[in-house]
Amino acid sequence: MSKKLTCICLIFIIFVSCNTQTKRKPMVVSTIGMIHNLVEEIAGNKVTAIGLMGPGIDPHLYKASAGDIKRLSDADLILYNGLHLESKLIDIFEKMSNKKPTKAITSSIPIKKLIQPDDYEGFYDPHVWFDVSLWQLAAKEVVTALVALDPNNKEIYKKNHDNYQQKLNELDQWIANQMDAIPTRNRLLVTAHDAFGYFSKKYNIRVVGLQGISTASEAGTKDIQHVANIIITHQVPTIFIESSVPVRQIEALKAAVHAKGWTVTIGEALFTDAMGDAGSIEGTYIGMMKHNVNSIVTGLKK
Repeated sequence: MSKKLTCICLIFIIFVSCNTQTKRKPMVVSTIGMIHNLVEEIAGNKVTAIGLMGPGIDPHLYKASAGDIKRLSDADLILYNGLHLESKLIDIFEKMSNKKPTKAITSSIPIKKLIQPDDYEGFYDPHVWFDVSLWQLAAKEVVTALVALDPNNKEIYKKNHDNYQQKLNELDQWIANQMDAIPTRNRLLVTAHDAFGYFSKKYNIRVVGLQGISTASEAGTKDIQHVANIIITHQVPTIFIESSVPVRQIEALKAAVHAKGWTVTIGEALFTDAMGDAGSIEGTYIGMMKHNVNSIVTGLKK
């Protein structure tokens, strides 16, 4: 009798264990923080969301660690920006795509809406999140991928997505209103690298970056002197560092401007390729965008 009871107990334990495994939350691994935040907003607690690149990480230069490879291997869905942003991970994504859903969330953005800079020949500017309307298209790709992965929670994902799209509509209008406060003659944004092309096009501000679209190349002396002359000609009051790019080049630019007789200050750091710390306002896409806009408006209204 005791043996029979023992067998029944073992069968029950195995059944519960197997049932628990089948109910494991899908694991979604994202590269940059902005995509990770999209997953959090749309999926809520229905998935295990993991972001590879934290605050201060430059995705242009990022190489996968052994831990990253394991996370990607364990993932049920991999989401990345694409457009050559995560250039050193492309081979990994190609291999992973043979085993599981691996999606570039910029894939449905019409080519006519993408920017192809002269110094980035053959590639498009990957910093699409700086135009909120383009990031809304990326959000649609995320919800589509989540529904395909986990159709049982389809209605939850769609509802969360619709709610978040409304927040993005409000953010888009808020940015436009805030930028209107900058006088026309002051609408020149000087940053460490050329990440604000979409922001420039959408919100009507000229942008000059010391480096090009990718941070893989250093700015040379001619670049610094050229930008210094632009700053003096247009009497730019403030230039900006970025949270994921070393500050030395902007400091060198400031020194070059001062040597030519013009005083320029370095404004509050902008978040470009990475967001702020987890749990902070700047650790969300909307919070990051609002921080940047507030910093830009404050610096250029001087």
